[in-house]
Amino acid sequence: MRSISIRSYLLALGLGLLASVAAADPARWSQAWPSTDFTQTTVPWSEIFSGGPPKDGIPAIDAPRFLAVSAETRLDPREPVLSLDLPGHAARAYPIRYLMWHEIVNDRVGGVPVAVTFCPLCNSGMVFDRRVAGQELSFGVSGLLRHSDMIMYDRQTESWWQQAIGTAIVGTMTGTELTQLPARMESWAEFAARAPEGQVMDEPAAARAYGRNPYTSYDSARRPFLYSGEDPPHGIPPLARVVRVGDRAWPLTRLRVTPDLTEAGVRLTWQAGQASALDTARIGQGRDVGSIRVRDAATGRDVPHDVLFAFAFHAFWPDGIWMR
Repeated sequence: MRSISIRSYLLALGLGLLASVAAADPARWSQAWPSTDFTQTTVPWSEIFSGGPPKDGIPAIDAPRFLAVSAETRLDPREPVLSLDLPGHAARAYPIRYLMWHEIVNDRVGGVPVAVTFCPLCNSGMVFDRRVAGQELSFGVSGLLRHSDMIMYDRQTESWWQQAIGTAIVGTMTGTELTQLPARMESWAEFAARAPEGQVMDEPAAARAYGRNPYTSYDSARRPFLYSGEDPPHGIPPLARVVRVGDRAWPLTRLRVTPDLTEAGVRLTWQAGQASALDTARIGQGRDVGSIRVRDAATGRDVPHDVLFAFAFHAFWPDGIWMR
């Protein structure tokens, strides 16, 4: 969650494992979370770690400002953006250079309240509808992790939500699922070319090293940060990228070989040109990991999905199907 080096994260992992034992009693969180109902949860307390920053230590963005695509001059062509296309509204791009430091953007697109989320430690980028049972929620960053994935919280009930699965795991909302919207991670050049009339999130008014990667070489590490679970099966490296659709995962290495693949009712396409945000110190100079698009094989419509690390898929979908 905070800036790390690969040489120091193993030490932090060991310290975090020890801290988790002490933090297993939810009473230790009650001062920071007086409105959270700790009598309701679906997970063991021992699985929840502090990532370092306190509640809101990583500040979510509310009411972001936008620029026309033609007005944006800061982004490198290969920089990743998380893009959202909703009917009746211009396509929007949320640069990972901003999400890297804020992790959540509470926005409203065409009348739809959305939460744009990115967890750097899992490489998980997803967009959710913020409406639940007629109530509109807004989200912040708790500073807590489970299986190395960000735990969000809603400001209305202070329930805790697991970002990778979009589900509340602690509090009055426990068991409630957010609706994931079709969105995709692509390069800035790709978005600008396909949506020249679109909009791109402007730089937030905060003192951050936007465009820099605080997790240099993270996706080349042997082990994830603050993760003590099992490695993925089939010899897949823990920090290899996979495309998740529901409970199925396709390794990116397979899609590089077969860049247009129709299987299990979906069509997956891969194209080169997107930099890894978690490789070099400058995000736009990371090695090429390519962009993925997932569509319904019958209708051609975009399908909600995620491109996350293999360890995270195995942690949250232990019985998931590996499409090797």
